[in-house]
Amino acid sequence: MKEEELQHLVEKVSLQYFKLPFCHKALFNKRLRTTGGRYLLQSHHIELSYNYYEAFGKEELIEVIKHELCHYHLHLAGKGYKHRDADFRRLLAEVGAPRFCKTIPGAASRRRLSSYMYECTSCRLQYARKRRVDTNRYRCGKCKGKLAEIKKCVDT
Repeated sequence: MKEEELQHLVEKVSLQYFKLPFCHKALFNKRLRTTGGRYLLQSHHIELSYNYYEAFGKEELIEVIKHELCHYHLHLAGKGYKHRDADFRRLLAEVGAPRFCKTIPGAASRRRLSSYMYECTSCRLQYARKRRVDTNRYRCGKCKGKLAEIKKCVDT
């Protein structure tokens, strides 16, 4: 799908589901890896993941477009456009757009699990953390004992 086709598709979906025109740019961003798309607040453009389109096809791309258009139209109307806002959730339900998109195959495998394990020297409670903890600064949340790093995992 070319950029012109994408622009036309977004304009068509906007008129069909929202009865409002889409007056900004819609473009593919090949660097989007963990999401289907995003609405840019400053420029009002919509970026869509080309990887998502390749993985799931045009029908699923339309679902992402509807989701991003909910952000777009609510933001321009001065209403709640964030995921947690009632206006946003209501509009999602009206147009049948998903709240979250499917995970792109291979994108989740890059996510890092807990890389550091700490143990309280007093009560032996263990803590798994993604980032390194300063053991001189932080204490056990249960008994206030000293923390010690017990192993560094490599799960990346």
